[in-house]
Amino acid sequence: MQYLVFRLYGPMASWGEAAVGGDRPSASHPGRSAVLGLLAAALGIKRSEQAQLSTLYQSVQFAVKEYSAGVLVRDYHTAQVPSTDKKRLHRHRKSELSAPGYKLNTVLSSRDYRSDGVWVVAIWLTDKAVVTLAELAEALLKPRFTLYLGRKSCPLAAPLSPKIVEAESLQQALDSDFSPLLNSAEQDSSWLRYPKQSIYYWQGAVDLMQVPAAVIQSRQLWDEPGDRLKWQFSSRIEHQLTVNRER
Repeated sequence: MQYLVFRLYGPMASWGEAAVGGDRPSASHPGRSAVLGLLAAALGIKRSEQAQLSTLYQSVQFAVKEYSAGVLVRDYHTAQVPSTDKKRLHRHRKSELSAPGYKLNTVLSSRDYRSDGVWVVAIWLTDKAVVTLAELAEALLKPRFTLYLGRKSCPLAAPLSPKIVEAESLQQALDSDFSPLLNSAEQDSSWLRYPKQSIYYWQGAVDLMQVPAAVIQSRQLWDEPGDRLKWQFSSRIEHQLTVNRER
């Protein structure tokens, strides 16, 4: 089976989870919404182009290998926002801040980031696909829109290095080799503080990893994109496998 694999690394990343109140947590790895958003940006699909987004969503499935979730960093965030005014539409930040002082409110939030995390993503096509892996790979090499790791404040710090591989199992595809971020794989492991275990996350059939089902954990997540303009999401099942990393 063919897979498109690429690597994600940056000094900061944030993989949004369900947010309640002022807390904005980050998952340890990119979810389906984050990966699909990355692909859509690379292809040049805007959030308002719902039909094209839906077509992309139905075309691909994904999996992630977490080499390191990075160090959790929490930012105490303050922002000024104007009071709701049905008579005025703010199209940019400058317009929002031009409101009279007595109409500006301060919003407080706590935002989580992952520092120096490293992940490998594998993409494969469904029977409804209208895009090819080669087209996705080309888009990741020459993206139409700027790519980032969950938030606009989290740029990529290394090439994605997308490549199409043939593998007998999903795990074999995710284990594909990439050039070291530093001088060697050993330096990567030391400087980026790789843990003793690697974690695989994937959607679809449990047996894609070709390992005993007894060692696999599954859980329900709410990161299947629906309407991007309304920020609506539905649930999906994610499987997890943890293995000891080879020395």
